[in-house]
Amino acid sequence: MQIKGAAALVTGANRGIGRAFALALLEHGAAKVYAGSRDPEAVKDAGLIPVRLDVTDQDQVAAAAELAGDVTIVINNAGVTGGTGLLDGSFDGARHEMEVNYLGTWAVSRAFAPVLARNGGGALVNMLSLVSWRAMPLAPGYAAAKSAQWSLTNALRVGLAEQGTLVVGVHSGYVDTDLSAWTTAPKIAPEDVAEQTMQALLEGSQEVLADEVSRSVRASLSGPLEGTYGAEIF
Repeated sequence: MQIKGAAALVTGANRGIGRAFALALLEHGAAKVYAGSRDPEAVKDAGLIPVRLDVTDQDQVAAAAELAGDVTIVINNAGVTGGTGLLDGSFDGARHEMEVNYLGTWAVSRAFAPVLARNGGGALVNMLSLVSWRAMPLAPGYAAAKSAQWSLTNALRVGLAEQGTLVVGVHSGYVDTDLSAWTTAPKIAPEDVAEQTMQALLEGSQEVLADEVSRSVRASLSGPLEGTYGAEIF
């Protein structure tokens, strides 16, 4: 997959991992990077093209696909946590997590699939998590949304194969962003996640396991449940 000279779009690109993705694309020679954000004025970096994009707003998703009709790389990064407790509290946060992380990714992928097809196939990247595979009692809604997003990623990989679209799932443990500021657990830098993803695009790889904890959890899936949940990872 070519990055140099390509046009790309990143959702949730104003900060954190999304910003790191956008800047890494520029560093690898992308000719144009559309930076999707609910607030375009929050996109401050030179070289990025701000695009108003709330992934839960169908009109904004459609407008973004029309505006960025030249892209060959789409990175679904926008994500939220909702804070819904496992055994108490409102489900509103969990519903929002599903709307953004799962259905938002689905909406953007649907809108841009024909764009990628017209432009030769290109690549679709979904920012997932190790909790795609390992549930978190402290954040059950987030983990469930990421698990659904992983399933969607696999469906897209199969469904878009005929049009030649590379679908990449990116998994990691805690990343050093505002989203994980609450924990002192070991974290990987967002720039590291972004660079590994750029290499996956260049090499045509379908999966990025960005850190040791994601590699360990991924490897445990073929074994008994104790292998996935027995160790204190979080």
